[in-house]
Amino acid sequence: MKASSEKLNAIDKYKKFISSEKVNFFKKYGMDFVMGDRKGSYIYDLDAKKELINLHCNGGVFNLGHRNTEIIDILKKSLEDLDIGNHHLISRERAELATVLSNLMPGDLNYTIFGVSGGEAVDLALKVARGYTKRSDIISVNGGYHGHTGLALAAGDEKYREPFKSSIPGFKQVPFNNLKALKNASGNNTAAIILETIPATLGIQIPGKKYIQGVRKLCDELEILLIMDEVQTGLGRTGKLWAFEHFDIIPDIVVLGKGLSGGIYPISATVIREPLESVFHKDPFIHISTFGGSELGCRVGKRVLEISSSSEFLNEVNSLAEYFNQGFEKLINNHKGFLIGLRQMGLMMGIEMKDELCGPVLTKTAYDNGLLMVYANNDKSVCQCLPPLNMSTEEMDIVFIKLDKALKSARKLRKLYGAKQKIDNFKNRLISKGDSS
Repeated sequence: MKASSEKLNAIDKYKKFISSEKVNFFKKYGMDFVMGDRKGSYIYDLDAKKELINLHCNGGVFNLGHRNTEIIDILKKSLEDLDIGNHHLISRERAELATVLSNLMPGDLNYTIFGVSGGEAVDLALKVARGYTKRSDIISVNGGYHGHTGLALAAGDEKYREPFKSSIPGFKQVPFNNLKALKNASGNNTAAIILETIPATLGIQIPGKKYIQGVRKLCDELEILLIMDEVQTGLGRTGKLWAFEHFDIIPDIVVLGKGLSGGIYPISATVIREPLESVFHKDPFIHISTFGGSELGCRVGKRVLEISSSSEFLNEVNSLAEYFNQGFEKLINNHKGFLIGLRQMGLMMGIEMKDELCGPVLTKTAYDNGLLMVYANNDKSVCQCLPPLNMSTEEMDIVFIKLDKALKSARKLRKLYGAKQKIDNFKNRLISKGDSS
């Protein structure tokens, strides 16, 4: 079906002025989707010839669905009397949102510094950790992801740093869910350990409770700060407001982003324990963010928290998670040998398959069947599944039908790719033998 001139024009401009290779990539795989209308769980192509149910949600940005009417109404109303505000001045809106966050956090996690993106919030968390402890080393886990800004990038995998020759001393990585490796890497110069409560890019790996509690104990023993990155897992995604609540621990710093925006206005937050605020006592202007904690964004964030923290909302998330789990059991029976299982905590889910060819293949066949899913970049045997938290069971039934079709297609496509891979390997061996003779 031929694309409209409006869509072709958008693609052409994107290729010329934003990213030529991204356009080439999506065209190559027949996935050159340009977002047009969007509502609830659905997004539509610009020329309205294709619709997708969003099972990616930008890693939790659209926890409350696309264009949530409650959030839009708050923003519209706020535009009558607010703008971004001034980051130097005392702000009622920032104070109100920070108060709500303090009330919803355990222990003395009472102070909040606002930003725009998750990466910025992670950067600030690491700055506070170094400033408070007077130590320099930061430990993160292999395959984790914390953003593409300075310190956040340094806490991530080398493949994101190497192309930009970005190397900052003092950063170490250890295997996930391995307390022994973490202990061996920790020492008197360790300022902080930063963990995603559930690492999405690593394939929605669900940590053991003993592991998370062991990390907390290690931090207490060595006076290391524990930073929990809840950019994707926070705000009800796992069936509790904060994913770390499942593990009965209290972090020293919590990083929030994505879902706090309501999918409408970018805002992030770094919530710190009360003693850590002393970092800013000597000079309260030592860290600033011009757009961080925009007063419009604060109004939006406050409403997001009101919705996400309600017991009714969280009960619905858990009910929907159970509904998905039951439906997925049928899919496993239908696709034995291809589907391995479901990694799940609430609606933070990873569809686990037989090998690393399967994730990219399912991403493509899901798209062809009207589902937006993305494979986990650091474990391609897994497709991330993060539906809107307010999706209906009727919509979920449609997802099961589409996913069943996508899996059937993926199994066939996987065989073709597997056969091609064997042929390519055989050719390479012949060439290698020819070169050596």
